[in-house]
Amino acid sequence: MDEYINEQKLSSILKAASDPTRRSLLTTLVQQGPSRVTELARHYDMSLNSISKHIKVLEAATLVTRKTIGRVHLIEAQLEPINQIDNWFKNLRSIWDLRLDDLETILNKEICDD
Repeated sequence: MDEYINEQKLSSILKAASDPTRRSLLTTLVQQGPSRVTELARHYDMSLNSISKHIKVLEAATLVTRKTIGRVHLIEAQLEPINQIDNWFKNLRSIWDLRLDDLETILNKEICDD
């Protein structure tokens, strides 16, 4: 059950990060720190409503959090979920490393047998 939930979270994170505008928003937030939605919207040629929708997708994927102070909404990047992507890629790399090691062993055996 936990593995299924982790797979769903990973899928949600990857899906949210697949959009170039959302990746750009994350980059901006990491570089500039917590920002108001209106400040973020100034960087893009799209409506405030569209930027808000992108932010909501990032929030659902836990890639950003929102703090509300009075009427001000501050959006802040959360990098912990990125670790899930990094771990997934590490697992893929280790699988390929094992396969390449096996291939090297087979090739070395064939060379020695000749």
